[in-house]
Amino acid sequence: MTELIEAAPARSTGDTPAVEEERLRRKRELALAFRLFGRFGFSEGVAGHITVRDPGDPECFWVNPYGMAFSDISVSDLLLVNSDGDVVVGERPVNRAAFCIHSQVHRARPDVVAAAHAHSIYGKSFATLGLLLDPITQDACVFYEDHSLYTEYGGVVNDVEEGRRIGVALGANKAVILQNHGLLTVGGTVAEAAWWFVTMERSCQAQLLAMAAGRPTHIDEAVARDVHDQIGGARSAKASFESLLHSVRHDEAAIFS
Repeated sequence: MTELIEAAPARSTGDTPAVEEERLRRKRELALAFRLFGRFGFSEGVAGHITVRDPGDPECFWVNPYGMAFSDISVSDLLLVNSDGDVVVGERPVNRAAFCIHSQVHRARPDVVAAAHAHSIYGKSFATLGLLLDPITQDACVFYEDHSLYTEYGGVVNDVEEGRRIGVALGANKAVILQNHGLLTVGGTVAEAAWWFVTMERSCQAQLLAMAAGRPTHIDEAVARDVHDQIGGARSAKASFESLLHSVRHDEAAIFS
């Protein structure tokens, strides 16, 4: 059974206006990412979470509340969770699995600002194979030599030790395939983590279709590395994420409700 962490009353941060502005920017981007994930059908009941570090206290992160549909999440719904698992800002509980996974990923990777995980249909289907993505499409080259495989699935993640092992498996990469579970992506912004998740899900779909049809042809290693270097960076991720936002622009007023 999924465990919950209860919420606590809101607090006064006392941060500078610049920090408050950056906090709002990150929370807005996080809410937009959830709306996009809802549009793309990445939700699976209460499973799935995206997190972003708080700019005033990098040991804390903002995350979605337990049991709330991705497509309904607004800035005011987001929860702030500290490194001990306490919900310090927000009025709803958080999924304990979100804390156990994301706290350890953020701890393992101080450079990571945001992380995304969901039980999307093609990602979790591909994850059953125990394989890495092959460089068979231009888009898949984004992950060439830049993703890993976690093979120690032990059930619902209710302890930080499994989260720590996931962080180790992720290593210095932008993504990790959680065998028999799903995908997890990270980035220096919410836009990066969210876009890597979207395109990784689609790359899983493409490889599943190609494998079902025959034997996919691999892109040459040197070419794959070159493509990775061209479109596998932060600028490309930001531009790609922005290109998707037109589908939720009309939700912007609701996002700030």
